Amino acid sequence: MASSQQQQTQNMLRLDTKQTKRSTMLLEQPVTRQRRDKVSLSAFAFLLAEMIRYTQNRVLGIQDLEAKLNELGQRVGVRVFELTMSREKTVRRETRVLQMLVFINSVVWRTLFDKSADSLERSTESEDEYMITDNEPAILKYISVPKEMASFSPGAFISGIVESIAACCQCPARVTSHAVPVDGFPVRTVILLKFDKEVMEREKRLEAGK
Repeated sequence: MASSQQQQTQNMLRLDTKQTKRSTMLLEQPVTRQRRDKVSLSAFAFLLAEMIRYTQNRVLGIQDLEAKLNELGQRVGVRVFELTMSREKTVRRETRVLQMLVFINSVVWRTLFDKSADSLERSTESEDEYMITDNEPAILKYISVPKEMASFSPGAFISGIVESIAACCQCPARVTSHAVPVDGFPVRTVILLKFDKEVMEREKRLEAGK
């Protein structure tokens, strides 16, 4: 009996050692290495759905829900920015509005969703407003919004990521998400950035100094 228990203990120790070695190897991988393995879309979407469900049970309305998702997105955005700057050796931190928007529209979107956003536009009504449009946001593919919450935009999580990265680039802005479905693109999402007054004044000074 004692011999059997000893054998079981040795097997458990051997298993723990293998798991420890595997974990150590993962932690020792360089951050700058281009990883080819990706998180599955279904897992990503499931995680977002659970975040929405968790948050929904702790807020009073749709506005509060979007604000909380935006806050969660901001926490992720800081880490996405740091990781992107570490891995992408050909880019630098942009502090001009247009260059920063192109960086988000292309590099950041490819890092997050494996593709660039579909369009980047400037508002025709306000010079301090820009729009990033994604016709098919990958992580919203399996998110279904009930009719009684038609005004809710689950893309608020994405807007939080964008807001955080804009702040990291010294271009603070208020960023909101808007569901704008069209034929063929039922989850089309527009990320609206409204930059702070100080940012636009700085841009004018820099333009005048050229």
